[in-house]
Amino acid sequence: MTAMARAENKVEAGGTAQVVAALAKALREQQELTQEELGKRIGYTGSAVSAMETCAQPASDKMLVKLEESIGGGLGVFEKARKYMLLDKYPPQFKNFALMEAEAVSLSSYQTFVVDGLFQTPEYARALIGGGFPKLPEAKVEELVEARIARRALFDRTDPQPMTELILDESVLQRPIGGWEVLRGQLRSLAEDAERDTVSLQVMPMDRGLRGSHAGTRGDMVLVVTKEHHHVVYMEIEDESVLVSDPVKVAGLTHRYAKIRSQALSPDDSLSLIRKLAAEERT
Repeated sequence: MTAMARAENKVEAGGTAQVVAALAKALREQQELTQEELGKRIGYTGSAVSAMETCAQPASDKMLVKLEESIGGGLGVFEKARKYMLLDKYPPQFKNFALMEAEAVSLSSYQTFVVDGLFQTPEYARALIGGGFPKLPEAKVEELVEARIARRALFDRTDPQPMTELILDESVLQRPIGGWEVLRGQLRSLAEDAERDTVSLQVMPMDRGLRGSHAGTRGDMVLVVTKEHHHVVYMEIEDESVLVSDPVKVAGLTHRYAKIRSQALSPDDSLSLIRKLAAEERT
């Protein structure tokens, strides 16, 4: 990592990263360990421990697990910090939604350009985040990829078990983000997710407009039923997020989503199309 990137991380490090750094240093010193000795215990270099303690490179999720095992003392503080460290890594406009998404009762997403982040593979997410403009430092890209993939824990949640719908414009399945091999991997992953009991996946065919009206021309949206059973809609445009909670507006967007769903291919036909595209060899 360059000195500039390290300095940038120090400036951007969130409150959780700073608390973790201070706590890790205090516990290390209490146990009379050098940075090199702690590094050996947890599988990192002394320099990596130093970078964590100075917030030049905040602790990764993997490092937090190792810190808990090594110097946590059974307190569970590093384990509890994992959720908030991941939140610190999200872009500012996404943090409020990320908390809501993680605890949602149901999510209904319509996406027109890329696969919804909740369903992305690491390779697809890395190509998407790393290929954006302006370019991000490599370390920042990896942080964002880690945070994005961590969202998939929602699929394994059981209390309550969330229901998730995803409607993708067919063009998303044809857009080779990261190259054709990365796209094929993403399509295979979508097919696997579509077989989950709690997931419904549909495709809006590209010829929808030729056959009549197209309810999805106004862009992406995610309908959320929160853990308190409130209904909200999340939308993001050019890195600016909008969270709609007004009941009248939410009702209108919900009706539009219902129309989009009715115009998309059935889940079975959508899965067949995704599998067909995943099997195609394109270069």
